[in-house]
Amino acid sequence: MPLMRRQAPLAFFAALVCILCFRSAAAEQFTPAQRAEIVDVIRDALKQDPSILRDAVAALQADESKRQAQNVVSHLDQMVGPADPVAGNPAGNVTIVEFFDVRCPYCRKLEPAMAQLLAGDHQVRLVYKDLPILGPASILGSRALLAAQKQGGYEKLRDRLMQAPPDITEDTVRQAAQQTGLDWPRLKQDMDDAGIQQRLNANLALAREIGIEGTPALVVGGQFLPGAVDLPELQKAIATERAKG
Repeated sequence: MPLMRRQAPLAFFAALVCILCFRSAAAEQFTPAQRAEIVDVIRDALKQDPSILRDAVAALQADESKRQAQNVVSHLDQMVGPADPVAGNPAGNVTIVEFFDVRCPYCRKLEPAMAQLLAGDHQVRLVYKDLPILGPASILGSRALLAAQKQGGYEKLRDRLMQAPPDITEDTVRQAAQQTGLDWPRLKQDMDDAGIQQRLNANLALAREIGIEGTPALVVGGQFLPGAVDLPELQKAIATERAKG
């Protein structure tokens, strides 16, 4: 059994090669009977040892995590710009970059853990990267946030919109802006600033280059944390970065 487990990934990858052959021009080199025989071999192998699939998937996931970590490291110099909104301590010794969509339910789920982290650790800098990937309402929300930044109200408006119903409309933004004391006519005008769309485009391009496929996505120093992680995971990642010196 131990030997079979060591050979499992190799067997599975061999199976994958066969499957890929079917999808290429080379598939024409096999007769229907030969193709059926190959499928039977693959099916029998998986029946005899289902761990083949599990081990192979784990290996692929590990490779993907390694590739994404390399992508993050290679883009660290592009991760934070002078115009990016910042929360926490701007001079903190660890930086968290949060790619988020204001309408994303998992981004909203992350909020309490992030608030606890910033309240308890005053050496963390949190940099926001608006990533509107959930449609026009998300774009509207992101435009409003970056426009509010010009009035020094990014965080205040963000807090309001993250607690508001996710179907953001102009009326939602207007009410939230007025509740936080922002100049609504000015905000509405600034939302159409071409520079804001350029910033959003840059965030989307960076996310594609890194390989971000959803929100929230966190970069803690040189580490990549996908999804709504909990407070202990955040603290562990920060401790790892501090240990690097």
